[in-house]
Amino acid sequence: MPTRPVTLLAPDEPPAFEVMNPEGKSRYVLLCDHASSRMPRRLGTLGLTPAEVRTHIGWDIGAAEVARAVSSALDAPLVLSGYSRLAIDCNRPPGAPASIPAVTCDVAVPGNADIGPIERAAREEALFWPYHRAVQRVLADRDTRGVRSVILSIHSFTPSLYGEDRPWHYGVMYGKDRRLAAFYLEAFAAEPGLVVGDNRPYHVTDQSDYGVPTYAERPGRPGILLEIRQDLIDSTTGALRAAEVVARVGLAALDRLSAQHDSH
Repeated sequence: MPTRPVTLLAPDEPPAFEVMNPEGKSRYVLLCDHASSRMPRRLGTLGLTPAEVRTHIGWDIGAAEVARAVSSALDAPLVLSGYSRLAIDCNRPPGAPASIPAVTCDVAVPGNADIGPIERAAREEALFWPYHRAVQRVLADRDTRGVRSVILSIHSFTPSLYGEDRPWHYGVMYGKDRRLAAFYLEAFAAEPGLVVGDNRPYHVTDQSDYGVPTYAERPGRPGILLEIRQDLIDSTTGALRAAEVVARVGLAALDRLSAQHDSH
């Protein structure tokens, strides 16, 4: 029996992450933890149909397109995950039940049932840690250059879950630090016609999230996780329209954050 992780990705498969605009001058550093529905070839479709993998259980529909457009608009670095959250979720602490889910949104994932420590380690080493090492490199380079960073993690959510419609267009998620979230909520309130959730439809915890706790809360950087309803961004037109809103709100929130910092 093998005693060390097997190699998950073949040499000709795409990398586990993509970095866009690493030297962007914005204070924002953007994360997109669920950017892709691609599955490592060796995992097949984990017993699901290809169509199931392309639904919201496999990735955050529209989030990558929004994140790329916001990165361009703000001149902000962006790190995107390269593979489906069904293989391993890049916004869940390694070892947590939701990290490699056997059931997600009431859908059983046969290929994730009863996986052992060797397979779990193989997925972490091939997919999770390379993505997060890329985030760490971007932040460390900025720290070295004396650039203060603000974390914006871009996600999307399904319009209906467990039979319940979700009315929010956007959701501002945070955990222990509400600094930036308060300014986002204030800026969103100036946008006509939007229903915005304050820690809805989710909220950030150390048990359910990895990015904001690791890159914002623990080192003391301002940061939020922003959720966007998927029916708003499941087309290029919708994604670009949402990106304009996110960029505008993000700049307004950053202005308020900077003014607060300068006043202290």
